[in-house]
Amino acid sequence: MTESREVLYEKRGRAGWITIDRAAKRNSINAAVMSGITSGIEQSSADPDVRAIVLTGAGDKAFCAGADLSGGAEAFGRSFAEPSQPFANLLRAAHACRLPIIARVNGACMAGGMGLLAMCDMAVAADHAIFGLPEVKIGVFPMQVLSVLQQLIARRDLMELCITGEPVDAATALAMRLVNHVVPAQELDAKTDWLLARIFDKSPTAIRRGKYAMAAIADMSFEQALSFTETQIGVTALTEDAAEGVAAFTEKRSPVWTGR
Repeated sequence: MTESREVLYEKRGRAGWITIDRAAKRNSINAAVMSGITSGIEQSSADPDVRAIVLTGAGDKAFCAGADLSGGAEAFGRSFAEPSQPFANLLRAAHACRLPIIARVNGACMAGGMGLLAMCDMAVAADHAIFGLPEVKIGVFPMQVLSVLQQLIARRDLMELCITGEPVDAATALAMRLVNHVVPAQELDAKTDWLLARIFDKSPTAIRRGKYAMAAIADMSFEQALSFTETQIGVTALTEDAAEGVAAFTEKRSPVWTGR
């Protein structure tokens, strides 16, 4: 296990676990948290043995309550002489990551915490978790969060969350497809492990190349996406994992993935 002041990183088997360790502050986001999560993503991506990333919060009260407002309005940005901001750069790092990222939502997921949730590829939530975008209650709007939420949930649901600022429960979040699975709190780890197991027995090469392709075609037209993907299937078929997968299928055995 390695750690910064406020984010823990631990390799558990084939998963890199990133934990926001600010339970007393409802795992709110500050500069150290943004840096720590980014570092955890980079550390996982650089380790060939890591097949997936889990992002969670310490304790059982909050996944992440959003920006730490104890420092005032500076929580929403520092030097505007810079063309990019730290939270946006964290979202960029997650978007560029080719490993599956799973959010383990152990409690309240609010404001910037919704951005952390939405930047993940999948999510498992405890049934007591609540979700919301309360920024309008303090005179701001979830601007950067919109970048990762707008393609995740239906526009009417997104508008209601943003404009009313009112939270929803885990069952509603599941219906909105903010999360993949909702379980009792005592089953959260087991469900997270179940989802990880469904990743670990698949080709890491196919997953990496697949995430790359999905990100690339997100803003393409149909014809552009089709032209791009018809070349990518041929490239993927040339990998060692593809050869192993076909051989294993033919020989009626489990594949042994090399990730190459």
